[in-house]
Amino acid sequence: MKALSHLKNASRKRVITATAIVLALAISGCSSNKKSVSSSSHQGSGYASEQALQESVTYWEKRYRNNPDEVKTALNYGHSLRLLGRHEQSLAVLEKLATRHSKDRVVLAAYGKSLASVGRFQQALNVLEKAQTPTTPDWRLYSAMGAIHDQLGSFSSARAYYDKALLMAPGAPSVLSNYGLSYLLEGDLKSAEGYLREAAKNPKADSRVRQNLALVLGLQGRFQEAESIANNELSPQQAAENMAYLKSMLKERNSWAQIKKQG
Repeated sequence: MKALSHLKNASRKRVITATAIVLALAISGCSSNKKSVSSSSHQGSGYASEQALQESVTYWEKRYRNNPDEVKTALNYGHSLRLLGRHEQSLAVLEKLATRHSKDRVVLAAYGKSLASVGRFQQALNVLEKAQTPTTPDWRLYSAMGAIHDQLGSFSSARAYYDKALLMAPGAPSVLSNYGLSYLLEGDLKSAEGYLREAAKNPKADSRVRQNLALVLGLQGRFQEAESIANNELSPQQAAENMAYLKSMLKERNSWAQIKKQG
């Protein structure tokens, strides 16, 4: 919910920037438990994760070429591609898989999130609705659907889905983080900070949660506090570049409009 590069082409392969962090967790923060072989090793040091993700893609690509019809392999390959930012390729893999397994909830969930990652939000919602079942609902899907509504600007609808998710998974850091990002996208930085702080306290919170907290603090001009958090999650160069980006962005008269436009 690793999709850290949603800015314009010139910035896509650089360090995390403000809106990239927003979109990263909004889309991928509610991923299923089926992770690729290397993705679980990306803890703390965000600057090491791209190499690990590339190794994961290489591993699953080889297995996929040998057996493209194997569900687990295709899911892990598509998931690894999406985390590395290769969204169109991930979508192609998962769309092919969903065509063959149109009633598999896990496949549909992965396909729906992949659709969202390329901006096909309404189609993504339709697919995720099919993946969800009223009798045994998945809180991760509720959270993912909420994230999509946030990207459509339907904040109240998004939070209704987050509330459903939290009823099933109280205190889940990925849901709380998405809740915080919902307020961030709406421009309510104080509320966003509250949810992200609560999410970051959870020992199960991953690095992206703390990076988003640093973002919210930076957008409030609290750069020293933000940099302190960022230094624990990113390389010194990335942390410094992120803070420089935030400072320059906030000097612009329409900085908040810029954030929403880039997002």
